[in-house]
Amino acid sequence: MAVITISRQVAALGDEIASDLAKKIGYTFIDRKQIEKRIVELGFPKEKLEKYDERKPGFFASLAKDRDEYLNYLQYAVLEAASSGNCILIGRGAFIILDELPNLVAMRFVANDNVRLERLKNEFSWEDKQAQARIDESDNNRRGFHKSFFNADHENPSRYLFTLNTGLLGREESVKIIEGVVKSYITPQKEAAGKEKVAMLLKGQRLVNQLLFDFKMNINFLRAVVEKDVITLQGVADSHALVDRAVQAAAKILPTCEIRSAITISRDYKAF
Repeated sequence: MAVITISRQVAALGDEIASDLAKKIGYTFIDRKQIEKRIVELGFPKEKLEKYDERKPGFFASLAKDRDEYLNYLQYAVLEAASSGNCILIGRGAFIILDELPNLVAMRFVANDNVRLERLKNEFSWEDKQAQARIDESDNNRRGFHKSFFNADHENPSRYLFTLNTGLLGREESVKIIEGVVKSYITPQKEAAGKEKVAMLLKGQRLVNQLLFDFKMNINFLRAVVEKDVITLQGVADSHALVDRAVQAAAKILPTCEIRSAITISRDYKAF
């Protein structure tokens, strides 16, 4: 059971290679539309997706409560998908959300700007100016998305197991390389450890979403760190009473677990 994540530049053949790879090795390809659909099913308003989905939020959108709700729903959707194993996820910061998985194969697809320009011109019958504008817009949005939601540089090669230049490698060659890496890198031990880890991360995110959206706990940056049967809540709250309510609610949701609090109390902190 491996989990493959793909970060890609526009016109670097990310979706095309992911689709080919899924067919070749029998994995499930979870594309952008499937993640978007799941986020909406979980409760995020469809009409607000455009503000946040793989783009840099505008100034006011970045301050709104919707931003944090989107991130929690996104993390849950990605973790849920990864828990099934043998899957390929593309974009949406999946390589960061799943960074702790021992069975993660994170890769990035890039290509020379001239190659990307020609691909877009051929695909959409665009002029140079239109194609370059699309490249600039996409690159800026993806850079802003990862910075805003994860405070991460998604272009940093150390974030990935490897990077493929799809301007030099074709689709078939890329699939063969990735297939070989997955077979040699993923061991039964990594599979077992990855399955256990993603289950714990999903358990924690499920608890966070229940506390925030079902119990309406106004705790900022809420996280639940799961270590077997011990769960530690982290975040920022404006009162001890709120923290106590969160701990009590978590204990009701997961009665077999020990609930601890590492939530910071800050009466001066108010979310927008």
